[in-house]
Amino acid sequence: MPKVALRKVTAYDEAVIRKELIKAIDDLGGLGKFISPGDKVMLKLNLLMKKKPEEATTTHPTFVEALVNILHDFGAVVLLADSPGGPFNPGRLKGIYDAGGYQDVSDRTGAILNYDVSESKRECEPAKFLKTQTVMHALDTVDHVISVSKLKTHGMMKFTGAVKNQFGIVPGVLKAEYHFTMPKTEDFADALIDICMCANPVLSFMDGIVGMEGDGPSAGTPVDIGAVIVSESPYHLDVVATQIIGIDPMSVPTIEQSVKRQLIRSDFSDIVLVGERVESLKMDSFEVPEIRNVGFLEAVPNWLRKPVDHLLKTKPIFDHDTCIGCGECASSCPPKVIEMKDRLPYVHLEGCIRCFCCQELCPAKAVDIHRSWLMKRLLKL
Repeated sequence: MPKVALRKVTAYDEAVIRKELIKAIDDLGGLGKFISPGDKVMLKLNLLMKKKPEEATTTHPTFVEALVNILHDFGAVVLLADSPGGPFNPGRLKGIYDAGGYQDVSDRTGAILNYDVSESKRECEPAKFLKTQTVMHALDTVDHVISVSKLKTHGMMKFTGAVKNQFGIVPGVLKAEYHFTMPKTEDFADALIDICMCANPVLSFMDGIVGMEGDGPSAGTPVDIGAVIVSESPYHLDVVATQIIGIDPMSVPTIEQSVKRQLIRSDFSDIVLVGERVESLKMDSFEVPEIRNVGFLEAVPNWLRKPVDHLLKTKPIFDHDTCIGCGECASSCPPKVIEMKDRLPYVHLEGCIRCFCCQELCPAKAVDIHRSWLMKRLLKL
């Protein structure tokens, strides 16, 4: 049964993180169980956008540096990579590497920063929907993938962890195509699982020392959690992470679909937890966004569905005073329903698919997700 190693780390101190990561890896059987000396390993980071480490949007560079040093000591070659939101080009990557502290990590450790923005095709037989996938070509240049995610909330998926972190192997704006063609929450969750199967990380690490609550994955609030989580299974890792922040794992679409696909037991009895107990790190409070289950409307009579759906729908609201007029929301909108007028965004709500990419990728936090009075009332029941 899959092991999940849990360690308590309360600050971004490289020596302390490295020590605890080594203990966690040893609890799982040691690095030699997963990779060999001389292997080239991709650390698949969460590099959503150009953000400073203290904003808790991206995997913290000190966490990354500790892991790089462990892998180098083992004899591995390390590539740091991700395809962030928006266009996938060297200029965008450089901005993220510089702002997030990864260029400094590379300078100190010799880890390679990925600038290959080409694409390749991969077959994934176990997938439910995505049997053939377009992925970043860098995957073809490494022997193994190791996932290094950030513990955060997410407007569409409620929580983003080890499974959703693999969405970053999909090049640039191609991600928008998945949002557009799979607007239903459960279908998109299944697609994320398919992509995770394609990436096939041999190990998954989660930086939960400081996570993000509220309007994640980029506009939320940094919060001290003190957790480092490591597992051979990204699916089981995510269950433990949600238990720490105090939310029902089955309320997270990727976990619910993982259970339906028998990747995880429904009672989670197949998780072997080593190290700290969940109770010792469990948060007293943690703000998470509520998502509407698409299945709710299926119980509503046909003649009532349209008005009820209209009343329940969340929608993006743009703060024009905060907006910097960059147009990132419009260029990243999968159905292309955001229009820029005089350098300010306006959304045509009839075409909005509620993926909230606009909020996710706004560098100025100028997009708020508005919930109707009926939705707020229902969420309190």
